[in-house]
Amino acid sequence: MATVPLLRPMLSWPPSPCPATSRHNCFVFSLPRQPGRRRAAYPRIEATARRGARTENAKVRNRRLQRKYNGTAAKPRLSVFCSNRQLYAMLVDDHGKRILFYGSTLQEAICGDPRCSTVEAARRVGEELVKACKELDVSEISCYDRNGFARGEKMMAFEGPVAQHGFLPR
Repeated sequence: MATVPLLRPMLSWPPSPCPATSRHNCFVFSLPRQPGRRRAAYPRIEATARRGARTENAKVRNRRLQRKYNGTAAKPRLSVFCSNRQLYAMLVDDHGKRILFYGSTLQEAICGDPRCSTVEAARRVGEELVKACKELDVSEISCYDRNGFARGEKMMAFEGPVAQHGFLPR
């Protein structure tokens, strides 16, 4: 940190845009010539900034994880999408490119004739998932894919019956 104030007067300020490349966030800092001295071969200092280096998009992260964790018919991938109002859950066989189970809080069979709350419907989706796993003879899942969604009320209500069955590590 002590060298930064010493270098700042030597560098040309403000930095000029990078002429060699057409990058948007690229600037070149060149050292000025000092009178009476022979110019030494200084390397050019090039500073570039990556867009979005600190915060990674949830979809990009999810696509990277889907390459790593693929579901099969014996061990499917559990994928959950949670919007502001609804919750959708799927058991996915990635090798066979099939959806083994689909359940959402919008289905009449799950939410009932006198409509229940969304949190209660999310719990029922988890129970239906457990029933479908018993019918499909699925004993474990390859990965639990939350798609970057936080564990809110609906997600916790869904995870309750699924964790009791032994799918989710607690």
